[in-house]
Amino acid sequence: QVQLVESGGGLVQAGGSLRLSCAASGRTVSSYAMGWFRQAPGKEREFVAVISWSGGSTYYANSVKGRFTISRDNAKNTVYLQMNSLKPEDTAVYYCACAAKPGYLSAYVTPENYAYWGQGTQVTVSS
Repeated sequence: QVQLVESGGGLVQAGGSLRLSCAASGRTVSSYAMGWFRQAPGKEREFVAVISWSGGSTYYANSVKGRFTISRDNAKNTVYLQMNSLKPEDTAVYYCACAAKPGYLSAYVTPENYAYWGQGTQVTVSS
């Protein structure tokens, strides 16, 4: 079993920055891809970013490319999401997730390929 706990969310003005963290416990997640998703009120959960087990490869949704950066520290069993140039449309609950099994990064854009999820952290961007 893997427990994931997100932190770092909050209220920020448009153009500002936040750094989300996702701490894993229960067992190491260093062998698995880790992803971030978000869900705004009344909308489906959408893919944000994913990082390979080594941290050597990343993949982003077009809507955040160039503004968000995903990274990981396997020694700390933690994944991060640095969010810059935030926009009001980035407002959502952000979730981190651990992949169910090894695979190509492009497969991890869908929630079904993740086995474990955190409880989410709210990010609100004011205009």
